[in-house]
Order: sequence, then C-alpha cells, then structure tokens
Amino acid sequence: MNIVAERLSKLREVMKREGADWFFCTSDDFHCSEYVADYYKVREYYTGFTGENAFLLMNDKEAKMWTDGRFFIQAERELAGSGVELMRMGDAGVPTIKEYIKANVKDKETLFFDGRAVSTALGKDICKLIEKKNGKVVCDRDIAGDLWENRPALPSSKVFILPEEVTGESVSSKLARIREKMEEYDAKSHFITSLDDIMWITNLRANDIECNPVALSYLYITDKTAVLFLQKSESSTEVADYLKKNNIEHKVYEEVFDFLNGVTVNGPVLLDLNRVNYLSFLTLSKKAEIVNKANPSALMKAIKNKTEIARLKEAYIEDSVCVSKFAYWLKKNVGKIEITELSAANYIDTLRSKVDGFIELSFPTISGYGPNAAMMHYSATPDNFSVVKPEGMLLVDSGGQYMKGTTDVTRTYAVGPVTDEMKLHYSKTASGMLALADAKFLYGCTGKNVDILARLPLWELNIDYKCGTGHGVGYILNVHEGPHSIRWKFAEGAAEAALEEGMIVSDEPGVYLEGKYGIRIENVILCEKGELNSDGQFMKFEHLTLSPLDKDLLDVKYLSEKDVERVNAYHKLVFEKTSKYFEGEELDWLKEACAPIYK
Repeated sequence: MNIVAERLSKLREVMKREGADWFFCTSDDFHCSEYVADYYKVREYYTGFTGENAFLLMNDKEAKMWTDGRFFIQAERELAGSGVELMRMGDAGVPTIKEYIKANVKDKETLFFDGRAVSTALGKDICKLIEKKNGKVVCDRDIAGDLWENRPALPSSKVFILPEEVTGESVSSKLARIREKMEEYDAKSHFITSLDDIMWITNLRANDIECNPVALSYLYITDKTAVLFLQKSESSTEVADYLKKNNIEHKVYEEVFDFLNGVTVNGPVLLDLNRVNYLSFLTLSKKAEIVNKANPSALMKAIKNKTEIARLKEAYIEDSVCVSKFAYWLKKNVGKIEITELSAANYIDTLRSKVDGFIELSFPTISGYGPNAAMMHYSATPDNFSVVKPEGMLLVDSGGQYMKGTTDVTRTYAVGPVTDEMKLHYSKTASGMLALADAKFLYGCTGKNVDILARLPLWELNIDYKCGTGHGVGYILNVHEGPHSIRWKFAEGAAEAALEEGMIVSDEPGVYLEGKYGIRIENVILCEKGELNSDGQFMKFEHLTLSPLDKDLLDVKYLSEKDVERVNAYHKLVFEKTSKYFEGEELDWLKEACAPIYK
C-alpha cells in the first residue's frame, strides 16, 4: 500500500473512533504563515504533496486536495497512487471547498479540524455551513497531528535584536502608531498571531522557519501594555532586558491559550480574521466584541521607511551582482562541465553566502530545466533532478536574506540552441515585465489597475499565467508580504491595497507550457511618487533588481520600438550600477550583456 494511503487509513480509524464524519486540514501553522516549520506539516504528511498551499478534506470513503494553478503539475505527480484526488482551484467545473462541503456533507454530520491551524475567516465559513446542516464542528483537537508517528519537534532558535540603525524606527514608535489605530477602531486590545507582524513590531528576528527569519510567537497589546509569547529556549538575558526596556512582558509560547482564557478584557478586541487562527478567535469572542480589521502593522511594514529603502537598494545591487555572476558562469560552462539543476542552485546559493551580511536564503532556490520549469514552484531533490544540457532553457528563481534586506529575482537563460517559439514567449514576457516597471499611474490605483500592463503582451498571444503578477517583499522578513499585490483577480473577501510610496513589489510575468518549458522574468520594483499636477499625484516604479536579461532569448522582431527602448534603458542602468563589481572576463561579459540592441 502507498505510504500516504496507509496513513489515511489509520486516520480514518481514529476518525471513526472519535465520531468524526469529516476531517479538514490546511497547510497552515498556528500563525497563518505561508511557509511553515516541519512540525506543522500535517497536511503534507497525509497527502504527500510538498507544495505550500493546499487543503485536505476527507471522509471514510474519499480524500480530496485543493491547490492553486502554481502547483497543478507538481500535485498530479506527488498525489499519484495516494488515493487523494486533486481539485484544481479556479478551473471550470471544480467546486470550491465551501461549495463541496455544502453539497456533500450530510445532515447532522460532524467535521473535525485543528482550530489553531485554520484562519478565523475560513473557520467561520466552514462552521456556518455545518451549522446549516445541523451538524457539529470539533476544532479543539489535533487528531491528525497526535497520530503522526515521529512528528518533528517545534523549532527553536535564538532570537536576535535588530538595532534602530537597521530598522529605521524604534519599537516604542511602532507600538504608539498601532495604539493610535486601536483607538481609531475603539479597540481596547489587539491580539496578533502572524509572525512577520510580530517580528516587525518588536524589531526581533530568529530562524524558526527556514528562509523566514521569525520566531514562533504571539503578541497581545493594550493601550498601555504588551505581552510577547516566546518559547523559553529562544530568549536570552539580552532579549529579556530589551523587552523590559521597551515595556513588553515576556510569557511562554505554549501558555498562550491559558493567558487568553484568563485575561480580563475591558472592551472590543482588534483581530485580523484573515491572519489569526480560529481557536484564538473563539476564545476571545466569548469575552468581548471583535473588531475585524487588518493588522495595522501589515500596511505599516509594507511601506518601507528611508533607512529600509536605502539599505534595500544596496542589498539588491549586491544580490543582482550574484545573479549576473551566476549567468556568466552558466553561459561559460554549460556543455563543458556537468551542470545539474542542483549544482546550478548550489552555485548561486554559494555566491550569495559570500555577501557581507548574508543570513540565509529567502526561499529554497528554484532551478528548473526544460519541462520542469513549467511547474512554477518546482523543486529539484537529490533523488529527482535533471541534467542541464546545452540546449533549451534553465529557469532560476532565487533570493537572499541579508542584514540589508530581503531579495527575490527570477531569470530564464538560454543554455544552448532555442526555438523561435521560445524567443517569442521570452520576448513577450520581457516586454510585459518592463512595461509594468515603466508604468505611470494615479495615486489610489491598486495592483488590479496595473496588472494588465504585464499580461497584455501574453494575452495578445492568448496565453496567461495562473498566478498573480507581483507580491510585496518584506524587509529582513518574509519574501511574500501583503497587503498589496499585483493581480487582475483577487480572491473572495481579499482586500485591495493602494500602491503607496515606499512599497516594494515583484514584477514577474511568465509562460508555462506543460511538458515543454517555463519562462519567468522577475524584477523587484520600488513604488515612488512621480509628478504632482492638476490631475493628481502620479506614481511610478524604480528597478531594484539589476541583472541583465538574456539577449540570446530576446528577438527584436517580437519587440516594439518602445520595448527596445526599455530593454536598452534597463541594461544601461544595470551596467552603471553594477559594473564596478566586475573585472576581467566577467566585466567583458557584462558589457556585452548590457550592450544596446537595435530593431
């Protein structure tokens, strides 16, 4: 029997014993994080699917897993033989999880889920559906996690403090701004479970989640006090003194629900129902009115201050140099030495590790050759990887965490002869990326207003990519950050945030042809104020990523005069900003890579 099928069989035995007709599981930890520590990978354990965004719903006869278009190809492969059916989110005829529950859960049936690992927004929706069927929801049990043999331990790393010359703002200032928003909302307290928000507010960092410099934590704020919940093993005398100095009380991470059950609440509680777990909501909603608003810190940290922007610009130059040096190495050596997806990833990872202030990668490097690159979040492993042949294309999506900031960049390279179709698709992808980066738009626009600029060259070919065009990027924090994003379609209930001065966002259109190849070009861009006139405040973007496009894949017959102008302007900027980091043959290569093209 397939190992996943065996695990599901054992889970069904427990469900029967506990009176659970249905079991639901997300990919979340207790903090609604995108990437989670191994301890929390319950859904992965019971499906075998290693992607970071999926939902499992099962009963005694069937198991279904929903995931989005980034992972369809990967999920088909990883679910094979498991008995878990893939539900392709967004595809025509595929019901949503809520639609499926509504249609298939019978009267008076019971559904189990771990309320710590489901967002409040989703938990409330599911509970409403079950209540309409006179059913029952049990959410204070972790039946699947308790059954997991040899479950990994909770991660624990030492917390470190970022000085104000790195953050640009003190903890007291951040708390004061948050308390102003609490007063505006008439909230007397504010409970936060999202780790990036907590780390930003406290100016603390750690290494509890791979590639995300965060500590498992919770934060409770009132008008005068603040309580931080950290694992005892993660603190130190220095951190304890720091918290005391900033009037933040330290309690033990594992005791948070004891605290929530016992705390006296003197008025409405501010909760972001999209970013706080359902069990926390249930506990606090029994004590007070809930004010459902986005965490004030989410928008605050998305708008980078002058210190952060200055340091980020330096980080992106140094990081881009690594990407360019990797491109030189790849072009020089492909076909002469054996290069695999793994060795290519290791080479660029090693380049980054030598940059001053390097902490870790911002996500595991995606190195996909040929058809593998058609899977947006493909991951080569020691047991499953491809050799890079001197033909076709290699896609590398990578980034670093530095003391100067967080980076994210994707380049697709010709590693030998390429087809005319590849050149067409690459040229149009480059056209869209540069058009968005060159945009001018009125203040108040969201990512929905500008998304079309990146997609249009591909839409004109009747091609689309099944993901957003861009996401925010944290500052020595998560590589994916809201509340802003660039996409033409937002999920139900998702808020749109205006693009503000100081926000940074990725710009990454692409083409993904299953079984053939994948192309993605990603720059991170900074939103700035442009001209102010009688028509309003215009906004614009500035390139932070400064590494050449691949001219072996650019074909001027597929580019407009404006496209060519943008390519040349970008390459001129790349050379001006980064050439001092190169010498000898590498400098000669950069000159050629950045030389103008002509139509």
